[in-house]
Amino acid sequence: MNYDPQKHRRRSIRLRGYDYTQPGGYFVTIVTQNRERLFGEVVNGKMVLNTFGQIIDYQWQRLPQHFGHIRLDAYQIMPDHFHGIIIITKKAGSEQGNDAGNTGDGAGTTHNRQAQRQIQPHPDTRLNGTAPGSLGAIMQNFQSVTTRKINRIRKTPGKKLWLRNYWEHIIRDENDLNRIRKYIINNPLHWHLKRTPYRRRPRRDN
Repeated sequence: MNYDPQKHRRRSIRLRGYDYTQPGGYFVTIVTQNRERLFGEVVNGKMVLNTFGQIIDYQWQRLPQHFGHIRLDAYQIMPDHFHGIIIITKKAGSEQGNDAGNTGDGAGTTHNRQAQRQIQPHPDTRLNGTAPGSLGAIMQNFQSVTTRKINRIRKTPGKKLWLRNYWEHIIRDENDLNRIRKYIINNPLHWHLKRTPYRRRPRRDN
């Protein structure tokens, strides 16, 4: 599996100087607080959503209604985390989108060579201010709304639903997009592998 937020946490940093309001494709991952399995369970390689998972699903699909400059692509809700692709089609508030980075299927991915990094964790950008319409603003909205609605049902006001950080990967091109789509779609199939303790292979002496 290519994208593992826990694996890349230590060495990942936000891409300095990158404009996260610009058109392009972004692969995002968010994880529940304490890895709590809140959204359902994986049964026979398929994710079965519970009530909380259905809330996550509904609010994700509503994002384009609140942010008219984005389009959603593949996504997957898992018991304790979420993967999704957000396509920013144009600058927020602009009259015309920048299609220079669009791929053949209209995914709008960028090919910024400086963006060739693994998933990068972000601090809570509300502390430093967030550009309107940026990836950070979109994710803050999604995390805030889902937290509030689920806490209302659980009767746990103020309880954290998500880890403070989220991870993102700037999609470089069509091949990158298709590889990530495949990873997202197949995530439930690999769930049991993530739960299997790692066993170190015996060392061979030459």
